Amino acid sequence: SERAAFARALFEAGLTLVGPSAEVMEQMGKKDAAREIAIAAGVPVVPAYSLDADPDGLAYPVLVKAAAGGGGKGMRIVRTQQEYAEGRAAAAREATTAFGDDTLLIEKYVERGRHIEVQVFGDSYGNVVHLFERDCSTQRRHQKVLEEAPAPTITAAQRALVTSSALALAGQVGYTNAGTVEFLLDVDSGEVYFLEMNTRLQVEHPVTEEIIRIRGERVDLVEIQLRVATGEPLGFTQDDVAVEGHAIEARIYAEDSFGGFLPQAGRVTTSTWPHQLETDDLRVRVDHALFDGQEVSTSYDPMLGKVITWGRTREDARAVMIQALDFTQIQGLTTNTGFVRTLVAGEEFRDAAIDTAWLDRHEVPAPSAETPRTLAALALAPSAGEAWSADPWCADGFRLGGESAPTLVEVDELVAVRPGRVGDHAVVVHGRMPKHGAQHIHAEVDGEEHGAVVNQAGHTIEVIHRGQRHLFERPDPFADHGPVAGDGTIRAPMPGTVLAVNVEAGQHVVEGETLGAMEAMKMELSLKAPFAGTLIEVTASVGHQVTLGAALFVVEADLDV
Repeated sequence: SERAAFARALFEAGLTLVGPSAEVMEQMGKKDAAREIAIAAGVPVVPAYSLDADPDGLAYPVLVKAAAGGGGKGMRIVRTQQEYAEGRAAAAREATTAFGDDTLLIEKYVERGRHIEVQVFGDSYGNVVHLFERDCSTQRRHQKVLEEAPAPTITAAQRALVTSSALALAGQVGYTNAGTVEFLLDVDSGEVYFLEMNTRLQVEHPVTEEIIRIRGERVDLVEIQLRVATGEPLGFTQDDVAVEGHAIEARIYAEDSFGGFLPQAGRVTTSTWPHQLETDDLRVRVDHALFDGQEVSTSYDPMLGKVITWGRTREDARAVMIQALDFTQIQGLTTNTGFVRTLVAGEEFRDAAIDTAWLDRHEVPAPSAETPRTLAALALAPSAGEAWSADPWCADGFRLGGESAPTLVEVDELVAVRPGRVGDHAVVVHGRMPKHGAQHIHAEVDGEEHGAVVNQAGHTIEVIHRGQRHLFERPDPFADHGPVAGDGTIRAPMPGTVLAVNVEAGQHVVEGETLGAMEAMKMELSLKAPFAGTLIEVTASVGHQVTLGAALFVVEADLDV
């Protein structure tokens, strides 16, 4: 939808693209061309370097990024001259895979920036308006995680600069339909730089829909797109546009955020999303197309859905988002819901202190498994009054003249369940409800309310608690529990495609050397040698699809002398 050739082919076939013309796409759809137009329009841009510049002469760190496309693909931060060649090659390779174009830009890298973008609309009559700004600073490796509107930290002067610059750019090229102009705000200097223009709506457009009022009414940006595409004028002016309240969007991805952010694949057994909510003071909205039994593969983008909340204040929107993510329960597949919930509930997001590189500098602690284990034990323990005759060897809890005997429940550890206690935890069960083969349990644990979904399949117990998926293994007395010998086998950490093989059998490698690379769900991962040694086996082959855990390289360690 952002290819000029596609837009031109549609025009020649007599079809109308819901978007700008091919000529505008050629100008604004590529970062290098858009940069020159921004300069001509008087819009500040990030300092850049020539592609022919000597790597020794660059002021590191620099950002190498694809000129075509967006979404954080084909981008690498290069901090030293020694990293330059590999970073540039990886960015070009990823850009070719994602966009079919390996053209690159090299720019100054802003260590502490906030990602601000402005939604613009233009019609065929020369009218151009902005719908204020969004903040997309909570991102990891240029992939957005949380978005919000309006931007919580910019000053009135900075807001005036980004919105007027966005209008100047759109006017410079005669822009029609929806577009998104992106800026980088340097936290340390306060300077604002133009980054790029996406010639479309973006994934985070719902937060703009939630806060914008046109003559006091909420808007549907897709409806405006369709009306403009059919030749209608916008029908409103900049003076008609106002902001009300605050909105936050959380992207739900198929990824293991606490396991290296690796893409996940598998079959969704059941999925539960928050209920749509709309009052005068709070709203919850869910955009998704996930159904029970759906197979999620690594052939597509990992996004499964979006949870959007609105409140009169930012804190209202944040509080209802935490509750909404608690109700987001996807079984059968690991997602980032628990990670996003941890972020939203954290002090840094609460205080709007997260910049674009914060997640690359900090490790978000994984939620503890203690409470989920307790909830699993409560769900799996027999309820009072349940028939025990099916198992003649099961204790009935009866003790003459004494406290009822505890029930031992196998999770990954044996847990003693007594009335009012699980192990060392005081508990009060409020309700258990079976659903789709799983149990929804609501209980008070050590004075705090908790809810979870517990599902047992064979020896595996799956618990979804506050969005996070926990897996517990019941002890198998017949399994081989012998020690697993550590070796030099490098296995595929995710299902995907082998992009590069840099070595061959018999070659000597050093610890940390990049042996190859693979890609899944648009994420590229380097495969490195675990220690110095000789490659005794190379099974990886460029272009081949590999399964999770497939052996790709085997390194035999050097003998100590």
